[in-house]
Amino acid sequence: MTAGFSVRVLGSGTSTGVPTLGCDCPVCTSDSPRNRRTRCSILLQHCGRHILIDTATDLRQQALREGIGHIEAVLYTHAHADHVNGIDDLRAFSMKNGGAIPIHGNADTIASIRRAFRYIFDDAVASGYRPNLETHIVDGPLNLFGLRIQPVPLLHGPNLCLGYRIGPFAYLTDCHAIPDDSKCLLQHLDTVIIDGLRFRPHTTHFNIPAAIEAMRELGVRRIILTHLNHDVDHERHSRELPQDVELAYDGMRLEFGNQ
Repeated sequence: MTAGFSVRVLGSGTSTGVPTLGCDCPVCTSDSPRNRRTRCSILLQHCGRHILIDTATDLRQQALREGIGHIEAVLYTHAHADHVNGIDDLRAFSMKNGGAIPIHGNADTIASIRRAFRYIFDDAVASGYRPNLETHIVDGPLNLFGLRIQPVPLLHGPNLCLGYRIGPFAYLTDCHAIPDDSKCLLQHLDTVIIDGLRFRPHTTHFNIPAAIEAMRELGVRRIILTHLNHDVDHERHSRELPQDVELAYDGMRLEFGNQ
């Protein structure tokens, strides 16, 4: 049985965020709050614990907006800048916790983080100036605070990304294809948040039609599109999507009871 948990969308935007700097298109100049997208991340909440998926560039802004007071663990999908560059904002949370925050990712992701943010893992740097983090390689299912989490390998251009499945829910950001072996891990899902960058094709991200087709192949009941760029107008395109497809937005919340 999967214990109950909730999901909060911290950021639903692509690597530039929306509005995109220097752009005066209708979406970037829109008054709609759902067209204001910070960089992609979600928060899992379970038994009073907070598990962050990715430390997006906008983590500080997201945490203040959502009133997040503590983080107990981080799962990384991959090491691209928009998904890791908020890592230093974990410093406040690790100081509050009084101990190291475990961060999890595949071997390439952890190696890249340790290389790009060497100061964090350098004992010569005073502890007050760096987050206290403990790295863990993901090579199979995890159990975090009683919540079983299944990593799901995904293709993101030439790179291997990780999605994560928790019971009836999966988070599959930054991907353009799902390997056959991973499809076996995604059977009998109720809800998926999946990369759907825009309507036009892209070489390293699902576009919206391809994301919908991939989820329909898996029989997913509720499809939520994230990592959206400024081609996507929330109000207008939401009306045009099929009934079982939604656009994610910053602050969106999902609840999952005991399964």
